[in-house]
Amino acid sequence: MNYLDIAPEISESLAAGKPVVALESTIISHGMPYPKNMETALKVEHIIRTHGAVPATIAIIQGQLKVGLSAGEIDYLAKKGHAVQKASRRDIPVIISRKDDGSTTVAGTMIIAKMAGIKVFCTGGIGGVHRGASRTMDISADLLELSRTNVLVVCAGAKSILDLGLTLEYLETNGVPVIGYQTSELPAFFTRKSGFSLPYRVESAEDAARLFFSMQELGYPGGAVIANPIPEQYSLDESFISGKIEKALMEAEKSGIYGKELTPYLLAKIDAITGGTSLEANIQLVYNNALVAAGIAQAFSGMNRKI
Repeated sequence: MNYLDIAPEISESLAAGKPVVALESTIISHGMPYPKNMETALKVEHIIRTHGAVPATIAIIQGQLKVGLSAGEIDYLAKKGHAVQKASRRDIPVIISRKDDGSTTVAGTMIIAKMAGIKVFCTGGIGGVHRGASRTMDISADLLELSRTNVLVVCAGAKSILDLGLTLEYLETNGVPVIGYQTSELPAFFTRKSGFSLPYRVESAEDAARLFFSMQELGYPGGAVIANPIPEQYSLDESFISGKIEKALMEAEKSGIYGKELTPYLLAKIDAITGGTSLEANIQLVYNNALVAAGIAQAFSGMNRKI
């Protein structure tokens, strides 16, 4: 595929059956300000390396689907920030045809990871059904992608700015397993609890890898979610953050902000309202997800080598 540019380290690791973890790039360009975005992206890669796997940050640069970015390319996306287009399924062909840059969302990263042959993907939180979706029909493409693209997504649940109950219902309807990692309750990104129970949980990276391995053996076409709660010491008080989210949602509605611009707007607004507390929580939950994803990728690659 002429458009797919896999870094030599990633290509060699995949060929050798070594564990590789895909990483998104929207968090770099749209998730936080410079230079915190670059520092966070590089530290996530470092955590994955130190826990036995190879990081593969994914983005589109000048029309090329890049799997494995250099530090210079990460810095380029970090500095360019919101000027980089968010790349979900519908956007990828357009960005390629125009030889533009694109930062991949959860859906976009899953698509390109599958093209490259990467099975485990680490992110902060997945998108979902937005509050008021019965009126706006605002449902993240991440959910549909999870139903058809065979990649395991390690996250801190769905972002708490969403309608978490409807998000779970949508995933259930589309046959996507949502598995709690050492929890029986859906994490809500900034907080460990949401009030929504999960039907299944795993206690270790090996259990999670075995579950996803069984999906491969059965030939299941879709993905799965490993919902890993934010560490206790960084979890925000549920009543505190809920009030801040409500305030941010009202301001977004007044400003006419919706669609793919809504999530980055809300996260930035909540960060401002909380005096930076939510940003630190966001960073720490990503670090925690990277650690878990590396363990799952290691266990999964070991199972594949035994075939």
